[in-house]
Amino acid sequence: MITIAKWSVEDYHKIIETGILNDRPVELLEGTIIEMSPESPLHRKKCDAVADYLRDKLKGYAKVYEAHPITLSTSEPEPNIAIVRLPVSLYDNHHPYPEDIYWLIEISDKTLTKDLQQKRLIYAQAGIKEYWVIDVEKRELKVFKNLLNRNYQQEETYTKWTI
Repeated sequence: MITIAKWSVEDYHKIIETGILNDRPVELLEGTIIEMSPESPLHRKKCDAVADYLRDKLKGYAKVYEAHPITLSTSEPEPNIAIVRLPVSLYDNHHPYPEDIYWLIEISDKTLTKDLQQKRLIYAQAGIKEYWVIDVEKRELKVFKNLLNRNYQQEETYTKWTI
């Protein structure tokens, strides 16, 4: 039987401080350091378009971060987009915590299964109120909301949207 050692968020921060992971695109998911998938041009284009749209609509109300870490109890993922509360000075010494986050968005072209399953559960268990997944291939937006007992009670799928 193989036992996998799990890393705490604090351990992960110490590893980052050493510089060992500087050239590796990774994130901490449920205590495991995971390599992130390379970003395709279409993924980048969709992410930029959504972030630009949200920045325009939410200016002065929320900060829109792209591909930056958030800190959860056993994970430090880097969602494609995080909409967090102001002022940004709250994050001078730490990444946004669940109570700072209005909602998260993942743009999925190669990571759909991970985003709909593992990340959805991680975000729900962390208390993230709303989570969106944009399925680039199907051109669908899935919205998870109504958090109860650390699980999303409602899933809505939108097929007619443009950004």
